[in-house]
Amino acid sequence: MPWLVPDARARAVEEAREIVLRRLDRSAAPRAALAQLLERKEVDPAIAAEVLDRLEEAGLIDDAAYASRLARTRFAEKGAARRAIAEELRCKGLGEEAIASALEQIGSQDESAAALALARKRLASMHAVPLQARRRRLLAMLGRKGYGQEASLRAVEQALAGQD
Repeated sequence: MPWLVPDARARAVEEAREIVLRRLDRSAAPRAALAQLLERKEVDPAIAAEVLDRLEEAGLIDDAAYASRLARTRFAEKGAARRAIAEELRCKGLGEEAIASALEQIGSQDESAAALALARKRLASMHAVPLQARRRRLLAMLGRKGYGQEASLRAVEQALAGQD
């Protein structure tokens, strides 16, 4: 707000900075999420942009690092496929460059191995289930994790072959 007197503007900047820093104290967040937070708090857009720019310059906001960390975590802990991770990152407001960079750390062989491990783990609890139902349930589970049809079919067939 250009009509704000210097002291009022400085207070508004400081309040916006405090809002963002309190949010970042809990966990890392992408710039888009922080901008939405400031918008919900009815912070002037010019002040919000100024605060976010300063914090980005200081390294407190780093979308590329956030995307990379989230991709590693989702893949390692949940077994999510690159496609599902990319969609989650897009929903969080990250740009395509940060998403592509984050997904480079997950190779197609890693993804295939993860799909097979997920299928084997789930299959271990399906002893009494008929073969067609096992196949269908495994394919559905992998699909929900974001794996493509070809990778899912390959993993399920390998898991079922190893079960014999």
